[in-house]
Amino acid sequence: MRAANILHLGIKELRSLARDPVMSVLIFYAFTFAIYAAAEALPQTLNKAPIAIVDEDRSPLSARIVGAFYPPYFTAPVMISQSGMDVQMDAGLATFALNIPPEFQRDVLAGRAPTLQLNVDATRMSQAFSGSGYVQAIAVSEVREFVQGYRGGAAPPAELVIRARFNPLLQDAWFGSVMELVNSVTMLSIVLTGAALIREREHGTVEHLLVMPVTPFEIMTSKVWAMGLVVLIACGLSLIFVIEGALAVPIEGSRLLFLSGAALLLFATTSMGIFLGTIARSMPQFGLLLLLVLLPLEILSGGTSPRESMPAAIQLLMQAAPNTHFVMLSQAVLYRGAGLDVVWPEFVKIAVIGVILFSLALARFRRTIGEMA
Repeated sequence: MRAANILHLGIKELRSLARDPVMSVLIFYAFTFAIYAAAEALPQTLNKAPIAIVDEDRSPLSARIVGAFYPPYFTAPVMISQSGMDVQMDAGLATFALNIPPEFQRDVLAGRAPTLQLNVDATRMSQAFSGSGYVQAIAVSEVREFVQGYRGGAAPPAELVIRARFNPLLQDAWFGSVMELVNSVTMLSIVLTGAALIREREHGTVEHLLVMPVTPFEIMTSKVWAMGLVVLIACGLSLIFVIEGALAVPIEGSRLLFLSGAALLLFATTSMGIFLGTIARSMPQFGLLLLLVLLPLEILSGGTSPRESMPAAIQLLMQAAPNTHFVMLSQAVLYRGAGLDVVWPEFVKIAVIGVILFSLALARFRRTIGEMA
């Protein structure tokens, strides 16, 4: 092995990537707009849910209920008629439609326990499930306080004090942005290395490399470090300018420690990209393979839902995925300020998985090169 060959071949990969505008745009989008959208535009909890209200009572109590719905949980209520309720729901203009019946206030004061009707667009699952509870709690609270004549209820026999650590304001953007950054690192590292190998095969430059005094190890290592370096730099810039800058997410731990873990992850995932690139014979085939690999890696790694809620077999299987351990590492470092003394087991696991993936990819790459020769 000659370090000079690896360096020059890697520089060739960087120049080839610089001349590919599609990949350049993909890298920029994945580490900017995609992260911002995951944090702000796609909240997992109730946020600015559209609500329409039919007020057939026109009483002080109904006005009090209408005025209780406001941002950020709901948009300003749209007042509609009884006949317009179905129109709003069918057109998808309202997630919730609340109907306050006639003489509602009079029945409440008379102790008749009148009924409010709430129609929910259950196709919007992220808002429908949590939003129904919010609407019920708001309506019941306003009715109770109206009857009592003051705000507040009876003192509970025991008090539960909630202390939200690491995210005291319970901001979705804090979690969503970092997890999207992890997903972007995983996706881009696999895509760039696999696409670089397939592009050389389609353009016939692999045959040129075969007649040069370079080994398959040098060719593969050059692709790993070049594509890994691009993704690592993009990851660091995104962490500083998008997550900490635009989204104002406070980073508690060491950025250098996080980027060191990202470098180990890139060693593993770029090797995975080479392996997939040797299996696929064209870019369309490579795209289909990515669907089979990326979706399980992102969904089952613990970045979307806690791993503890998954079946035991899935938890055991995903121990072999490098980004599973990187998700744990990034959450510990960036959210909880953990140091190397806490996350060193994850470093070791990622490194071991990376060596295994690199060895498998190198063996497959050598066999592919041998077949072409």
